[in-house]
Amino acid sequence: MANSSNPLATKVALVTGGARRIGSEIVRCLHAEGMNIALHYLRSLDDARQLSDQLNATRAGSVQLFEADLRDDAAITEMLTSVTAAFTRLDVLVNNASQFFATPLGSVTDAAYQQLLDINLKAPLFLAQAAMPQLEKTKGCIINIADIYARQPLIGHAVYSAAKAGLVMLTRSLALELGPHIRVNAISPGAILWPESGADDMQRAAILAKTPMARVGDPSDIAQAVLFLVRDAPYVTGQVIRVDGGRAIG
Repeated sequence: MANSSNPLATKVALVTGGARRIGSEIVRCLHAEGMNIALHYLRSLDDARQLSDQLNATRAGSVQLFEADLRDDAAITEMLTSVTAAFTRLDVLVNNASQFFATPLGSVTDAAYQQLLDINLKAPLFLAQAAMPQLEKTKGCIINIADIYARQPLIGHAVYSAAKAGLVMLTRSLALELGPHIRVNAISPGAILWPESGADDMQRAAILAKTPMARVGDPSDIAQAVLFLVRDAPYVTGQVIRVDGGRAIG
């Protein structure tokens, strides 16, 4: 059980896509607060091992790795069973795994549509469903990582924007259905890390020109918002926290 001096000690968080980028920062942040981590990955085994080795060196056995293709419903169920067997409990589900690529109108394929919807919307739903029995026992929470483009669509990315908009509505729907025992919230990042597919200097300048803070954020900004929702917000559910440097009002 968690102790009074550290309410997160020994609690367990499953972080999808936790090996790299924002996911790895979320893992580091929650681990630093005493949580045990079920770190999900698909193709980033080397990164996942490196991160888990670093964190387990400070607290042995506190991070375990779980490989799963989140497009596969059976793989999701199997992963949740394995997480529960490994840690005996689950307190937090962070749906961070995401896919981002352009789908310009006129060239959208069924495969691209399905891939973006499966990872960004379907997987969080089926993960929540599979995690529900354990989260009910621990009165835990779910945090979905959305995107500012759920509210402000990005040209050339209609499918991605629609998938993230669906994730925001899913957050609210789950909060309604899973209360009072499970809280469900979302975080909507702005310009935190530029996409690996690249953005040219003009595109970046245009984005920052619409951002009152006039700079990119840091992955730790997202991780701290996750920590707030996990540790400090017991009466907050069904909400979307925008961590976007003011972009929503820019």
